[in-house]
Order: sequence, then C-alpha cells, then structure tokens
Amino acid sequence: MSTSISSAVKGLHLNLDRAGSWIAPLTLRVFLAWEFFESGLEKWNGQNWFADIQERFPFPFNHVPATFNWELSMWAELICALALLVGLGTRVSAVILIVVTIVATAAVHWPADWSTLSELAQGYAISNKGHGNFKLPLIYLVALMPLLFTGAGKLSLDALLSRIFWRRNND
Repeated sequence: MSTSISSAVKGLHLNLDRAGSWIAPLTLRVFLAWEFFESGLEKWNGQNWFADIQERFPFPFNHVPATFNWELSMWAELICALALLVGLGTRVSAVILIVVTIVATAAVHWPADWSTLSELAQGYAISNKGHGNFKLPLIYLVALMPLLFTGAGKLSLDALLSRIFWRRNND
C-alpha cells in the first residue's frame, strides 16, 4: 500500500514538473502582461503627471524631460507587455520592465521619509497611507525574476524560434 502511494506521489510530481515547464512561465507572462499593459493604457489615455514628480526620478531619468519619460514608460509598458504575452524577447522585456518598475517605485511608491525598518515596513501596502505603497511593484519585480533568469518557457515564441534556429544550425 505505501509503495503504491509513494509511486503515485512520484508520478504526480513528475507530471506536475512536466506541466510546470509549460504552464508556470505562461501564467507569469499573462499576469505581468495584463498588469503592465493596463498601466500603459492608463498613460495612453491619461494626462502626463510626471512633471510633478520629475525630481524624484532616479538618475538618469531625473535629467530627461517629463514628456519623454512619460512616453518612454508608456511604450515600454505597452510593447513589453505584448512581447511577454506571446513570449518574444522575454528576457529583454523583463529587464526593461524591471527598470520601469524600479523607477516607478523610487519616484512614486517608496516612502518619502523613514528612519527605521518598522517605518519602512509600513510602506509594504497596496494603498498609500502616508508611508508609501511598494507592495505591488515588489510583487511585479519578484514575478519578473523567473522570466529574466529562465526565459519564457516552452509555450512561447522564444522557444519556437529557438527550436527552429537550433534545428537549422544543426542540419
């Protein structure tokens, strides 16, 4: 009885591992594509408010005109979100979105004043109650890391192109 349970658990783990290489990166890509595309669309349809926070942007973005920063972040979010969705240039898109997220965190989401870790921890929130709100940007950064380090996964244009070029180079 225990041998059959152990065998069943091993079989389940093996099947989950196989499915995971297809499904896990896809779910991250869809989640992140949705979030960043939505943010890009808000910029597309909204008014540029970057001039109000330009001095809080980290170097070198604090030396770039607010209009250019707005356009740069909007197009990065829109184009990289679509690239993530289909799994094309996933690692490059992840790097670009990591930069966008770090800049947004520094300029908008990081607490203005904190002197202790407990004060900083109050900023780990969704809504800003005077202590920042860096929870969502941190979640996005954490979700981008597997895509940066392992790529788009098997269900992606990156994987398809890799198989095509690998086959062509080995023929």
